[in-house]
Amino acid sequence: MSVATATDRGLSFKMQSSSTQRFLAAHEPDLMHHWTSPGLSASDLTVFCDFDGPIIDVSERYYQTYQLGLADLQAVYEAMGEPIPIHVLSKTQFWQMKQDRVPDLEIAIRSGLQSHHVDYFLERVTEIVNQPALLHQDRLQPGVRWALSLLRSQGARLILVTLRCQEQALQILESYGLADLFTDIRGTSDRDAAYRNQAELKTRLLAQVIEDHSFSASAVDAAVMVGDTEADILAGQSAGISTIALTCGIRSANYLKRFQPDRIHQDLLSTAHYLIYQQELVRAFC
Repeated sequence: MSVATATDRGLSFKMQSSSTQRFLAAHEPDLMHHWTSPGLSASDLTVFCDFDGPIIDVSERYYQTYQLGLADLQAVYEAMGEPIPIHVLSKTQFWQMKQDRVPDLEIAIRSGLQSHHVDYFLERVTEIVNQPALLHQDRLQPGVRWALSLLRSQGARLILVTLRCQEQALQILESYGLADLFTDIRGTSDRDAAYRNQAELKTRLLAQVIEDHSFSASAVDAAVMVGDTEADILAGQSAGISTIALTCGIRSANYLKRFQPDRIHQDLLSTAHYLIYQQELVRAFC
């Protein structure tokens, strides 16, 4: 599956007429799998969206955390008379390794650390990654404001589901004037959960949101999970909803393909255009 190309599982709107189904099957086959229940309109779409990656670019914060972790380690060992010949990766090198899910241990070793240095380095990274001075490095992804507004204008319900601290996510969205676009904003109370990115936690969180909103079977069928990591894909698959993986975050297309999302897109704006295109097809032929 290439970027922005559906797998056989595909996303699909649920059509009322067999002629519409035949047309869409011929012209947009990935519309014909999930959303096929009678009586469900395009405006019933719910988009569950992750925060870090799809909405917020965390690459600079993660890279600066990596640099500071190395600098702190180097300072500690120099004070003990044991200088470490550190090789700091470029941001491009570092982020490519993060996107390819290279273990932090390997990133540390490629940066010149020995095995006995790694524990301190990783502990230090975990300690500082969520400090306010570094959190200020986060930026809104290009096109996000337009993407969210487009989806809302078409009647889609937007629900944020993130492993970031809920209060923190809400504050950031409010600072950008985006919070009111979401029906619900759900996160965790663990400041380190987003960095650990545990699929099991994301799966439980999404399931809880679906339960709390009393989603019917048809509403679940008309939902999609949008995210940039395997945790998002696995959570959506566990809940029985369609999944769209984005490559603008912390995972590469090649890595995401392993988890068989229904589609892979570059960013949230291209995803919004794709979903709206499907809505227009439904309205034109229903």
